[in-house]
Amino acid sequence: MAEPAERRATYEDLLGVPAHFVAEIVNGRLVTHPRPAPRHLQASSSLGGALDGPFNKGRGGPGGWWILDEPELHLGPHILVPDLAGWRRTRLPSLPETAWFELAPDWVCEVLSPGTAVGDRAEKLPIYAEHGVAHVWLIDPQPQTLEAFENNAGKWRLLTTLNNQDQISLPPFDAIAFDLSLLWAD
Repeated sequence: MAEPAERRATYEDLLGVPAHFVAEIVNGRLVTHPRPAPRHLQASSSLGGALDGPFNKGRGGPGGWWILDEPELHLGPHILVPDLAGWRRTRLPSLPETAWFELAPDWVCEVLSPGTAVGDRAEKLPIYAEHGVAHVWLIDPQPQTLEAFENNAGKWRLLTTLNNQDQISLPPFDAIAFDLSLLWAD
C-alpha cells in the first residue's frame, strides 16, 4: 500500500508557531528554527546599518532602495524570511500594506548558522534564483566570511568570497565600501 501524500504546510500552520521561532514554508514543509543567536544578530544588524544610510536614506550614497530586516516573502508557494532584503524603489515604489511581500527582492542576505546553513544554501538559494532575485550574500559569522552571488539566467554565479577585514564593495551596493570587520562581534 502506498504511503499517503504528506500534507503541505499552510499559512495557518505558520501562524501557529510560537513567536520565539522563525517560521517559513519551504517546498511545502513548515520549517522552524529559534530566533538568531547574538553573533548572527550582530552581523545582520551591522550590515543593515551600513546599507541603510547610503541606500535606503540616500545619505552618503545613491539612495533608491528599501533595505529591511527579516521581511516575509511570499514567493509562489514558498514563504521565506531572509535576514535582510532590498528592493530597488524603481521596482517597488512604495511598501505594501500587507505584512508580507509578493514581489521578490532585488537582493537578499542570509546570515548562516549551524541550524540554517544547509537549508539556506540547498533549498532557499534555488527558490531565490527561480523568482528572479538578482543578488544574494551569504554571511557566516563563525569563519567571518561573506560570499556574494549573482543570478545568471537562474543559476548562481559566485562573484567573490571575502573574509575577516576585507573591504566590501560589491554589487548591487558597490557605490560604497566598508570594512567587513564591522559585522563581527569582538
